[in-house]
Amino acid sequence: MYERILVPTDGSPEADAVVDHAAGLAAVHDADLHAVYVVNTAGYAGLPGDGAVGGLSAMMNEQGETALDRAAERAGDSPTERVLVEGSPSAEIVDYADEAGCDLIVMGTHGRGGIDRLLLGSVAERVVRTSPVPVLTVRVGGNPDNGTDESA
Repeated sequence: MYERILVPTDGSPEADAVVDHAAGLAAVHDADLHAVYVVNTAGYAGLPGDGAVGGLSAMMNEQGETALDRAAERAGDSPTERVLVEGSPSAEIVDYADEAGCDLIVMGTHGRGGIDRLLLGSVAERVVRTSPVPVLTVRVGGNPDNGTDESA
């Protein structure tokens, strides 16, 4: 059913559960796993000075490589393509899924609602709305009974 599964990761402990779920699906379906880390360049596009941006970019790329190493390690025996891209996270995830021919995106969501979702936005929500392929969301963090974040 699935041949290529995309799992965006940020390298956080919460993302581990998402990678584990995606790797499990990949194993069951004998699919390749595509771990993607997006360096959110929109977050520092307005910073002054090339030197500061270059240093920040290098640091964020290093964090991305670490996150991808972590995802590949957690994927175990599942063949894993490691991809680091720059841009808007939701747009890059959807674009990569389309370009790489992925048939499923597995990603985490914090399950925020109300004002938190309105103020913070949701990468997962934007991916679900714009993806040409199915998106499976895995709830990370928080308490599923009341929607509060236990780590706060």
